[in-house]
Amino acid sequence: MSQSIVSQIYEVGIFAGGSNFIGDVGATNYISPNQLAIGGVFKWNRSPRHCFRASIIFSDLEGNDSKSDDPRRVQRGYDFNVSILEISAGMEFTFFDFDLHTSGIKGTPYLYSGITMANHDNYFFNQNGDYTSENTSSWAYGIPIVLGYKTNISNHLVLAAEIGARYTFSDELDGSVPDAESREAFSFGNTNSNDWYVFSGITLTYTFGRRPCYCGF
Repeated sequence: MSQSIVSQIYEVGIFAGGSNFIGDVGATNYISPNQLAIGGVFKWNRSPRHCFRASIIFSDLEGNDSKSDDPRRVQRGYDFNVSILEISAGMEFTFFDFDLHTSGIKGTPYLYSGITMANHDNYFFNQNGDYTSENTSSWAYGIPIVLGYKTNISNHLVLAAEIGARYTFSDELDGSVPDAESREAFSFGNTNSNDWYVFSGITLTYTFGRRPCYCGF
């Protein structure tokens, strides 16, 4: 029994929730999930206050001008839907000690940040306002800003709820900036503002692994 309590340095599990997009097409609500997001997460707990974390999440990003509060967007009437596969890696910090090597129920808020890469197909809006494929794909690099709360619900299961905004270094996700230079005439929107998307959901992870004799970092 003692060994099963202290052997909890790794976590592996699932993420499930929703996504919403913030850019040049559709509504600009910060937390308004409208598409399913699902994936997997892995954590390597290095201390009671931090862990290294990696995840893979799949979702569609959707934007519809008819749902915007901006009358100019409503009149324009654009809409898009693009699938993304996000790979993320970084570090998670807890507000309070979250020591999985001790018994008992515990919980803490946490912050996560690092780097993301989101693979997506490229589209643009043609002269008729139709959402048209460019038959190419790109990687949108970004920075995740995640706030959550987690608690262990048994000796080996950790449940967490989180909201995570992704600021990307791309303005291509919604088709407002075509990938091909020959289609620059079809660009629109605010070129000084890159695309954002948000994942809101829960993670359920299983903890395992033998605690090391020392922790170097």
